[in-house]
Amino acid sequence: MEKKLIVTHHAPDLDAIGSVWLLKRFDFQHYADSQEAFVDPGSEIDPALAEERGFQMHQVTHVDTGLGQFDHHQTERGHERICATSLVFDYVCRLHPDYKHDEALKYIVEFAIQIDHFEEIYWPDASSPMNCFMINELIGGFESTGLHDDDSQLQFGMHCLDAAYAALKETFQARDSMKDGEEFEIKVGKALGIESKNDEVIKFAQKAGFMLVIKKSPEDGAVRIKVRPDADLDLKALHEAIQKKDTTGTWFYHASGKMLLNGSKKHRHQRPTPLSLKEVIEMVKEIYG
Repeated sequence: MEKKLIVTHHAPDLDAIGSVWLLKRFDFQHYADSQEAFVDPGSEIDPALAEERGFQMHQVTHVDTGLGQFDHHQTERGHERICATSLVFDYVCRLHPDYKHDEALKYIVEFAIQIDHFEEIYWPDASSPMNCFMINELIGGFESTGLHDDDSQLQFGMHCLDAAYAALKETFQARDSMKDGEEFEIKVGKALGIESKNDEVIKFAQKAGFMLVIKKSPEDGAVRIKVRPDADLDLKALHEAIQKKDTTGTWFYHASGKMLLNGSKKHRHQRPTPLSLKEVIEMVKEIYG
């Protein structure tokens, strides 16, 4: 594979970082081992500087700078709803058409467009300090902290995008898997029992209005039970009933009364319950139905 140099601007923002991230993660056959360099906004790298690093100009790709294929600052593109990230995404999709259907990836690209066009001013609660936790604000905050350079800022942003992409994949998988669960009624509203290895399904189901969610892992058999914070229900009675029936599994009853957990990534020594999902659902129906 011919080595590549990706060039973007100093103090890379979300659009610059998103462009580099897309090339390195999704056109990895060409860019996985690429190096990166930084120039003033709008500029191209000096051919002599590229050569010092061992690259000829045909091995250089500019993103979000240089007024080339992956830049959107040309006069004729000034009013288009695009950004460098979306231009790289279009290129990646031409090489790998399946990415056109990657909902998580498309969501990241749409987010990058919104941020690059300052459309966050139209979001609900746009002035809320909670927006400081958005990835674009974290990148800006990183720029203001301690000792850093362009490359460390780029790497930080790429790690953030890796995490966001994984979280989005889990969220959309959780949404799609809910149809495979068993919906039933209890005294405080609707509940859901589901077998899934995706922990995000619990949170997604609660956001969708389920007052209680039971999830059993098909991998290790562990069970997690959670109640919405606004539900007038606690799990103490269920915990006591399970303790009488299950003498093998390790259960944690949260002091809030809203969580009863038999499996957690935070607890490495819990033993999964031998109770089936159906058995737990029937216990919930009996106690809270």
